[in-house]
Amino acid sequence: MTNHDLHKIAFIGDYLPRKCGIATFTHDLRSAIAKASDANCIVVPMDDIVGGYDYEDEVQFQVVEQELDDYRAAADFLNFSNVDIVSLQHEFGIYGGASGSHVLALLRDLRMPVVTTLHTVLSDPNQSQRAVMKQLVRLSSRLVVMTERSRQTLINTYAVPSEKVDLIAHGIPNRPDIDQVKLKEQFGVEGRSVALTFGLLSPGKGIEHVLQAIPEIIRHFPDFIYLVLGATHPSLIREQGERYRISLERMAKELRITKHVSFYNRFVELDELTEFIGTADLYITPYLNAQQAVSGTLAYAFGCGQAVISTPYWHAEELLADGRGVLVPFADPKAIAREVIGLLADEPRRSAMREQAYLLGRDMTWDHVSQLYVSSFKHALEDHNIQRKPLAVRTLDERPLALPQMQLDHLQHMSDSTGIVQHAIYSIPDHGHGYCTDDNARALILTVLIEELGKDSPDVQMLASRYAAFLNVAFDRDTGRFRNFMSFDRRWLERDGSDDSQGRALWALGICIGRSRRGGMVSWARELFHRALSSCENTTSPRTWALGILGIHEYLRRYHGDRVASTMSERLAKKLIEMYESVATDDWPWFENVATYNNAKLPQALLSYGRSSGDARATEIGLKSLRWLGEKQRSPEGRFRPIGCNGFSRDDGTTAIFDQQAIEAHAMVSASIEAYAVTSDAGWAEQAHLAFDWFLGRNDLGMPLYDASTGGCYDGLMENQVNENQGAESTLAFLLSLAEMQQLASLE
Repeated sequence: MTNHDLHKIAFIGDYLPRKCGIATFTHDLRSAIAKASDANCIVVPMDDIVGGYDYEDEVQFQVVEQELDDYRAAADFLNFSNVDIVSLQHEFGIYGGASGSHVLALLRDLRMPVVTTLHTVLSDPNQSQRAVMKQLVRLSSRLVVMTERSRQTLINTYAVPSEKVDLIAHGIPNRPDIDQVKLKEQFGVEGRSVALTFGLLSPGKGIEHVLQAIPEIIRHFPDFIYLVLGATHPSLIREQGERYRISLERMAKELRITKHVSFYNRFVELDELTEFIGTADLYITPYLNAQQAVSGTLAYAFGCGQAVISTPYWHAEELLADGRGVLVPFADPKAIAREVIGLLADEPRRSAMREQAYLLGRDMTWDHVSQLYVSSFKHALEDHNIQRKPLAVRTLDERPLALPQMQLDHLQHMSDSTGIVQHAIYSIPDHGHGYCTDDNARALILTVLIEELGKDSPDVQMLASRYAAFLNVAFDRDTGRFRNFMSFDRRWLERDGSDDSQGRALWALGICIGRSRRGGMVSWARELFHRALSSCENTTSPRTWALGILGIHEYLRRYHGDRVASTMSERLAKKLIEMYESVATDDWPWFENVATYNNAKLPQALLSYGRSSGDARATEIGLKSLRWLGEKQRSPEGRFRPIGCNGFSRDDGTTAIFDQQAIEAHAMVSASIEAYAVTSDAGWAEQAHLAFDWFLGRNDLGMPLYDASTGGCYDGLMENQVNENQGAESTLAFLLSLAEMQQLASLE
């Protein structure tokens, strides 16, 4: 076999009969390349439902979307199956982990070149999306995009060499000869003007703006009918049911246009879709996302010779330029009505537009597109000058260590309708000590991380609502601060909470805003965040400042243009830097004359601030102080040894070894992961693993602190035994560490 022969190709992505655009694309691409080459074309699909789908025989390995171990197992399967090249379909939402990061674990373990087709190319990605994209570019031999705009974005935004990018149009089927008169008779719309929109239904499709245009259209064309073809997106069904479709039907009723609108609530096969396209006089894509890099429905309609009216999202701007179609502003029913009326009234213009689209579409047929993909695959093989790694058994040093499964039994056991109880007697909730804001804030953060990992469920959503409700009632709107301690009978035990509880609550609110997709939760958190923002500055606690910085950093993920929040983060960071510079020396590079508790949060905050603001001094201090702290918290045997609860000071230098607290291990895990994000230095990832392994028994007593059966965690490590109480702080420290380590595992 020469280095550019293609004997076996693996396609990774969603796959039919799953109902989504990527699944259809992967199926059509695989079928076209199997026809265009002699290669054995196998498929590795992503499953988003229990048990997967009823696939055809070409599917040879299935990956459960949210199970990280499945991605690594898929890599092993492909490596041992003598696959020559992998064709990966990439969209952030179809893979598990934060911003679809699980797929990176698969790519890292592959021995063959990967050609990645990018169905979305964001010009303004958030930090998580940018990190995933950076690794995806590095791990792919070649990248395929479908528009020139996407190609330029890769070059300008992600610094991808132009020679690594192939521009290949979205494939379309060969259109059979169409007798429109017969098709209109078949669908019962003979003699009527027909407009069509098709594709999976979701709010971003902008159908409502076409409906609002119809009253004006039917004043000029009383026989007009608008066909909306497509089932509601399955993920939307699971989250919201048919709310969007129902709202559209009610809108049509309000507008008195029900005789002019028809919804086909189903996923149609290609032959039937072609018939619908042939029935229509024009096609409308009123999508609302300007950065939509590609639309399969637009490509199909255009290539089949339709006159197209579209909003100016990226793909449409490029495909319909130079009069090949009509562009209208986003969310503008008047413009839609004007252009529909104009095209229906001008038969010669519409016919010329259709003919031009059909001719250009010949370069978009799957027969042609598949040849371009085969050429890209061969190019990738020729450029793959790194020798394939031997398929020998890999040692633990060559792959990430396994992580425990997320187990929430004890968390649920400790939570009631008020919130999470502070303490436990062994594993039994200790109601005598009630609740606190600190723990409910931590618990709320955990639910958001679980959501981000794709492990969301009704039970997790219910817990999130309870923890959020606790924070909501804890906030005193007169003082702008949170109360902390509440008795079991729901009486506040103080007028004003600790300074740390202010920062921790703000951190939780920021994470809700920056990472959650629950709209109601985000709106609530945003309102409370702004009310509570100033409280962190009016304290003397550096840990409160640090937690506040972390909360603002999360908030700015979504609202990065908020100058008030940015300025507050800058002021808090300045306080930490000034404190460090007034105390630190070469042999004591720390913020205070003592190191007490939750220590790593201080350098983590400066690293987080430095990464987002570009402040080199903040980053320098964060790395230097965290490196020193890591050395102080390491035993002679090289294990992680959290500073004991009595801390240590620079005066005598004696470090308290016991009692070791879970909060210290979690703080080091989080800070080390942040340092890894800043530097890409694998040493920081190793330090995160070292701190996490403390929970698993790699500690001074060789005893695990987490309960594998329930997910609970013992309260601390004493000199000769563990503290067997499983309170909220320790349990949450373990579960938060596990969630963050699972996210790290996708990026390593």
